[in-house]
Order: sequence, then structure tokens, then C-alpha cells
Amino acid sequence: MTVNLKGRSLLTLKDFSKREIFYIIDAAIELKEHKAHGTLQKKLEDKNIALLFEKSSTRTRCAFVTAAVNEGAHTEYLGKNDIQLGGKETVEDTARVLGRMFDAIEFRGFKQETVELLAEYSGVPVWNGLTDLYHPTQILADFMTVKEELGTFENVKFAYVGDGRNNVANSLMIGAAKVGMDFRVVSPLSLFPDQDLVEECEVCAKESGACFTITDSIEEGLKDCDVIYTDIWASMGEEDKIPERISLLKPYKITMGMLKKTGKEDVIFLHCLPSFHNLQTVTAQKYPDICEVEDEVFESKFSRVFDQAENRLWTIEAVMVATLT
Repeated sequence: MTVNLKGRSLLTLKDFSKREIFYIIDAAIELKEHKAHGTLQKKLEDKNIALLFEKSSTRTRCAFVTAAVNEGAHTEYLGKNDIQLGGKETVEDTARVLGRMFDAIEFRGFKQETVELLAEYSGVPVWNGLTDLYHPTQILADFMTVKEELGTFENVKFAYVGDGRNNVANSLMIGAAKVGMDFRVVSPLSLFPDQDLVEECEVCAKESGACFTITDSIEEGLKDCDVIYTDIWASMGEEDKIPERISLLKPYKITMGMLKKTGKEDVIFLHCLPSFHNLQTVTAQKYPDICEVEDEVFESKFSRVFDQAENRLWTIEAVMVATLT
């Protein structure tokens, strides 16, 4: 498959076609194989990449740094206290400065508007490492994991259970609409996804053959599912909403009994991480009912969460190579 993505930014999967998404996933699988065999070609030598982080990170930061090193590039980490972004200097001016010095920019932060302005004014590829609205690099890794496990996206039944309005749910819905999945959002009515986004995805689904179910019924949402996916119940910046979310989402906690509702003995469980599955974090100890998935599921034979985490590296590396060479 020949696809030219050179010079493109990745701000949301809305901007990428089914063919382009498949290309990135296949390229990521190939890069993973090359690394295993010691045959990576270091296609990004002499490239300099700025990593802008307003929000803390484990997988996103490590994946971008490691992917760049794998390909021979240099990264410069710029935290919220390291530069003047949005403080003494506008996003537009910061973008024009960084675009003169770097070959590409990654941004992980709050406003989608920020990453869009960086792309508009920098003149170099900009990659969205997470905003309040979208998390496209996460979904590429999720879909790579599905491809590795199931070999296809055709007829795959994929249920996202939890807060149906967060950035992961939004991006999963967009991605599913692009690649043609049977996608379900299973959540309380008050956490259903934004209707405008649902309608936008339904238009896209008509081309790909995807179908959508938005339901508060666990039985309806999980019937015959191949994949069950969840996320923590309160995203970064929503800590004040934790008690409310626990009240709303406690019935949607992923349990072994819930996996059985799929009727599939080989169902796989995915989670973008971090997870409160075992109450061994400060937040979980403060709120003992916050666990969105029971430890028995998280550590079970059904779980692919650490394959999924590793695949953040390979899909991000594929995006880097595709948009810079």
C-alpha cells in the first residue's frame, strides 16, 4: 500500500482516511518486527523534535522519546514551566519559533485549539499526544493491538464501557467509523457522547460499513463483543468529579461476570492506562470504589493492556516516519 503522509499533522483521526489509518498500523507492525530482528533503518537521523507537555505522562512521553531514538532523531522535552507557551507568549508566536528550530512538534495538553494553532503556524508536522477532546495516537495503538490479536477489523464488535464523553471515547468512535467496526458506547445516559460527534461519525460510517450503538444497557452493549475497553472514570483535571463519577459508573465496572456477558471465550480486554485496578495508588486509596476494572480481569488471560501500551511506541514511530520522510 503506497500512501504519502509527508508533512501531514496528526491532530485528530477525522483528518485521516481508512486507507491512511491502515497504512500507519501496518507500518507500525513492520517497525516492531524490524526492531525484534535488529533491522531498523534509522530514517530520522538529523531530525529534531520538540515535545510539549502541559499534562504529565508515562506512555506518551516514553513512546515519543523511544520512537525518536529508534529512528536516530533528537527530542527536546519542554514542560509547562520550561517555555512561555500561552503565558508571556502566544501559541502562534511559540509555534513560529519552534517551527524554525525543529522538524516536528508533539503536544500533550488541554485545549484542542492549542494543537491546531501549533499546526497552523509552525509550518512543520504537529502530533496530538492528547487534548481534552482527542487522543489519536492512543487509538492507533489500540487498533494495532486489535489487528495483532484478531487479524482484521472487519465484523469486529468493540465496546467502550465508561465515560462516553472523554477524549478516548471520542477518538475510538472516530476511528471505528473510519475502519468499519461494530462499535458500542456503554455508559450512563448523562455520559453519552456528544450528539454532534455521533452524527458526524455516522456519516463517515456509511462509507466504511461501520455501525454504532449508544446504550446504557450493559447486556445490549456487550452482546457478542470481541473487545471490551475501559478507561479511568475521571480524566486529568477532573479530580473534583471523582465522587460523582463513582456514583454514576460503579455499575459499569469491568468484572469477570461482565466479560461473560459477551458470550465469547476469547474476548480481549483493553485499557489505555493508567488504571486503578488494584487500589495500590494514592488516589485509589482515597477513593476505594474508584476501580474501573477488577484486578482479576486486569491480570487475566483476556487482558492485552501491556501489549497495547507497548504499541504506543510502534504506532507513534510509524507516524513520525510517515510524516517526516
